[in-house]
Amino acid sequence: MQMRSEITTKTDFSVIRYAQCWEDADILLEALDIQPGDTCLAIASAGDNALAMLSKNPGWVIALDLNPAQLACLELRVAAYRELSHAELLELIGSTPSRRRVALYQRCAPLLSPSVRTFWDSHQAQIAAGIGSAGKFERYFALFRQRVLPLVHNRDRIEQLFENKSPQQRRTFYEQQWDSWRWRLLFRLFFSRFVMGRLGRDPSFFDYVEGSVADRILERTRYAATALNSAENPYMQWILTGRHITALPYSLRPENFELIRANLDRLAWRCQSLESFLDTYDLPGPIDRYNLSNIFEYMSVENYHTLLPKLAHVGRPGSRLAYWNLLAPRSRPEWMAHQLRPLSDLASRLHQADKAFFYSKFIVEEVVA
Repeated sequence: MQMRSEITTKTDFSVIRYAQCWEDADILLEALDIQPGDTCLAIASAGDNALAMLSKNPGWVIALDLNPAQLACLELRVAAYRELSHAELLELIGSTPSRRRVALYQRCAPLLSPSVRTFWDSHQAQIAAGIGSAGKFERYFALFRQRVLPLVHNRDRIEQLFENKSPQQRRTFYEQQWDSWRWRLLFRLFFSRFVMGRLGRDPSFFDYVEGSVADRILERTRYAATALNSAENPYMQWILTGRHITALPYSLRPENFELIRANLDRLAWRCQSLESFLDTYDLPGPIDRYNLSNIFEYMSVENYHTLLPKLAHVGRPGSRLAYWNLLAPRSRPEWMAHQLRPLSDLASRLHQADKAFFYSKFIVEEVVA
């Protein structure tokens, strides 16, 4: 009996939800330790992290997504890597200012499939603004940046947050200059379950969330602004400024551009759920590495426990799974100890360095049988 993806009954998948991958590829790649020739599976999202995986010379990266709009984001990125220079790619994404994004898109358009070209041809305003801002989640951050943040901090103070500081200087700045009562109040309101569910993600994405959404994210934000260096954090920079100031995500860094471009023919994508992929598995060998995003956040514990053994089954001893918990706790159950072992020390160390700071936990597990 085939397993149906739970989220398909709850969510509209006709629009771009995420125009960027909001998971840190640096810790993902260290966790997975992709070896040349590995077969890798990735949840596509906007495609950034599937592309980042290409820099490690895998045999294949298969990117899955239920949403055709998300795969349109990936396909346009692939075309941009083929056609544009690195600097032009940053313009198209929106990382750097540009007045010629539509012209850059038009150079990429002949490389797109007809349906994807039709999709993007009808989204000219989003292209002009930068394709990295085209998603519902990015518009949610833009609303925070444009309407809420100015009520708390002026532009000079925001720029000061991204100055290169020592750990002690970061703590002092956050405690004395940033962490006001107004900041905490408006943050808790805007990042509440109610507001985030309606403006940012989707109400159904919170079905299995436990505890206060806003308080957990606020604490992780404090951690990112003090324990981590905001000058090196592209995710925080985009949230608070709408661009990348002094840092880029892994897939957009100049030193990775040619590595990714050289391996684009090793990337395939399918509009398919993970459940369907596993039930109709048709690859000649096992999956060596899994980038599972935070997909388990959206399913019940029962369905998660049904899916996890299937992932182990199509892997091999030594295959690795990496995924994030945002607010719903998910990790290998004890009854699967004979199939998967947690790499807890590695995962904990990497989570402490996670620049996509809002996740509550990072999970790395290895197939043992």
